[in-house]
This record gives sequence, structure tokens and C-alpha cells, in this order.
Amino acid sequence: MLKRDYILRLIREFAEALELVMKKDVSKQRDEIRLMYDQYVGPYSLYHICTMDEVMDSFERFPPEERAERMEMLAELYYAEAGLMAGIGGDELLQRAFALFDFIDRHDKTFSIARRTKMADIQKRLEQAAAGAAD
Repeated sequence: MLKRDYILRLIREFAEALELVMKKDVSKQRDEIRLMYDQYVGPYSLYHICTMDEVMDSFERFPPEERAERMEMLAELYYAEAGLMAGIGGDELLQRAFALFDFIDRHDKTFSIARRTKMADIQKRLEQAAAGAAD
């Protein structure tokens, strides 16, 4: 029960921190998001240079009851950061976010309309990017 309370508090803290970051000036958002990677999931550089298989393997260091929540935090960070980037870099972050959201959606017992909405938004944005690249 204490572990569940801890992760719920961590999720609330994360959501509040991300909301505050997104209200800041764009020039500060990227730096703050980088700090959030380090604070909540792990080294920023790791999650930007490794493959998705390596990303998934990295969650083995968290207790099983925290893994889905930590994955969702990383997906949210990718999603938020992608909104600050244009082009291929942003698209790659969207693909990573989608992969994590999709994994969570298929394996977690908790249904989330917000997650499904973000997944639909990501698909739409990636389709628009692909259509724009084809023109």
C-alpha cells in the first residue's frame, strides 16, 4: 500500500511539474524538460540516443509496480518535447511517445481516455508530417 501511495504521489508531482513547465517561456521549457527526464525516468541523453528496445530494457531497474507509470512519464516527456520541435526530431519523439503509450495501453489494466486521445493526436501529426514530406 505504501508503494502504491508513493507512485501515486510521484505521478501527481510529475503532472504538476510538467504543467508548470509548459506554461513557461519556450526557451526555458526545453531545459526544464531535460531536467525532468533526469528526475523522473533517467538520463536525458540515454533516452535520446538509445533504441526503443534499450528504452524498454531500461525500465527493468524500476520495481514492477512502477514500470507502467514510469513509461507513461517518459511518453509524456517525449510528447511534450516533440511539441517544441519541428521536423524529423519532433517526429521521432512522437514515434517514441506513441510506442510507449501503445505498449502501456495494451499491457496496463488502467484505461485512459487521455492516453487514447494523445495516441490519436500523434497518429494524426505523423500522418500530416508524412503527407507534407511526400509533397
